Amino acid sequence: MAAAVKPGAASRANRAARGFERRPWGGFETLAEGAGYKVKRLVVKPGHRISLQRHRFRAEHWVVVAGAPRIVVGGRVRRLKPRGTVDVPRGAWHRIENPGRRPAVIIEVQHGPRLDEADIVRRQDDYGRAGRR
Repeated sequence: MAAAVKPGAASRANRAARGFERRPWGGFETLAEGAGYKVKRLVVKPGHRISLQRHRFRAEHWVVVAGAPRIVVGGRVRRLKPRGTVDVPRGAWHRIENPGRRPAVIIEVQHGPRLDEADIVRRQDDYGRAGRR
């Protein structure tokens, strides 16, 4: 008889296999994905920020779960606390900055026909990646 698998154990194993993808600003892990959506957990290190970027094929929704990041969307700057949310429309220039002393953790839900990293257009980047794919 086959051993019983606890609910969620397979998805945790899949996440562990994909792992945390490190970036100069912190990194992310993919929590779930399917047709037209992807869910990521982003971690932005203190004193760092992601590229000022936009996407041609996807929109994003962010939920802050830890920290107090500064969020830029379409030129509007605001500070969010845990449970704060923001929508990033397709094509809008956006960035997450972490001026705090602790990591900022954001859950990102992407929606669109193309959800790969090649859909990032960078305008400005602290790590020399602007204009590169």
